[in-house]
Amino acid sequence: MTLAQFGQYPAARFAIAHISDTHLLADGARQFGAIDTEPHLRRALELLGDLEQPPQAIIVSGDVADRGEVNAYRVAKQLVETAAGRLGARVFWTIGNHDDRRAYSSVLFGEESEAPQDRVHELDGLRIISLDTTLPGHHHGELEPGQRAWLKEVLSAPARHGTLLVMHHPPLAMALDRVSHVIELDGQAALADVLRGSDVRAILSGHLHYPIYSTFAGIPVFTASATCSTMVLAGPERSYGVHDSGQAIAMLHLFDAGAGGMPEAPVTHTVLPLAQAPLVIAHRFAEFAALEQMTHAQRRELLSRHRDRDATDDDGRVHAWLDDAAAAPGAGGTQA
Repeated sequence: MTLAQFGQYPAARFAIAHISDTHLLADGARQFGAIDTEPHLRRALELLGDLEQPPQAIIVSGDVADRGEVNAYRVAKQLVETAAGRLGARVFWTIGNHDDRRAYSSVLFGEESEAPQDRVHELDGLRIISLDTTLPGHHHGELEPGQRAWLKEVLSAPARHGTLLVMHHPPLAMALDRVSHVIELDGQAALADVLRGSDVRAILSGHLHYPIYSTFAGIPVFTASATCSTMVLAGPERSYGVHDSGQAIAMLHLFDAGAGGMPEAPVTHTVLPLAQAPLVIAHRFAEFAALEQMTHAQRRELLSRHRDRDATDDDGRVHAWLDDAAAAPGAGGTQA
């Protein structure tokens, strides 16, 4: 899908959905006995169908099943792969500390194994590495020396459009979350030695149940929020805990080098909340066709501050500026 360019940047070469920590349970069980996690995943997948530029891939960065149950993986596989089929997207799984290697590998890959679940995928010239940072029976993460050696070998030859590294435990500092230092990724300095100077364009993680961003060995690190439940880092009476709100997913966009006139290849990671609330202002994507026919100067004038006003139709939606776009003189002109 090619989108008209409205500013300095063209459409991204890759649009990838980042979902994490679904924590599905079998047989109708609820997380902490209270949270029904399956509807939240269903909502996340519905949201992807509402995007103007649909994702080419869906990445799930771990903790697919809360208790590592076979039936939970079956539900996850059915829901995610069905949604991916509708979108024309591929699915890439990564294991997390709540997952069970045998059940995870058996259901999602058709090969039961207790070995580290490290895999390499390719998406139109973009290499995607799923790295298993789990230590069975524990919630913190680590990499075996053999895994680091394997990763170094994989990265020894660059991919055409670079590499995404997906690992459940994020390699970063958690300034607001001292408790999670106990379950952090061990051996981060050794991993940095492997990644520094490689073609890895971004690291995608989960684990924390809230979004946080950093850099690691000069590489952007993006941690997605959870679809199951989220962490309250500043609760009432200086508390810390879990609540059944604020769930979100993210969209990763990878641009080509030179996009926007910059020498770098831009990478963005945009949070998409799952909350459903009444829209105060809504603009339908189909109506953007009028903007596409205008010059850049005409579009900028149309959206200028001095033209702002509150014009609401019977549906409670503000469409005035789009109506103006359709009627603007020269709307059929070429773009500046």
